[in-house]
Amino acid sequence: STIRRIEGAMLSYHADMDINTNPYELGLDRLVNLEMDADFIGKAALARIQATGVNRRLVGVEISGVPMDSPNKEHWSLFNGDEQVGHVTSAVYSPRLEKNIGLAMVALDHTTLGSKLAVSDARGDRMATVVEKPFFDPKKALAST
Repeated sequence: STIRRIEGAMLSYHADMDINTNPYELGLDRLVNLEMDADFIGKAALARIQATGVNRRLVGVEISGVPMDSPNKEHWSLFNGDEQVGHVTSAVYSPRLEKNIGLAMVALDHTTLGSKLAVSDARGDRMATVVEKPFFDPKKALAST
């Protein structure tokens, strides 16, 4: 389900990533082995990206406002003031966490935990706060209540 996908930070092709996204932007660099002898498609490009770094990254966000009644069906733009700095790729209300959560591709300068960005959806203006992903209850406080 969409809720399980976002809470577990499983990525969705076309929503969270596409042909223009690379493993370094997704935080999957641990899966890239450029030291292997085998040549593979994209190896040189990945080596260049590793050397120069990325200018955007996929982050977790908590989105303020009333609970969303359905997941987003399109990307929502994220703004810092008047500057568009990224977009929400996946968002949904989590009954378990009792908050709206999502994933967003954001310019590197705005990926610091706690960063606040403006987002608008069909229900109005909201605030998106950059948080750690995946979404889970590390102290299992929800399970003990």
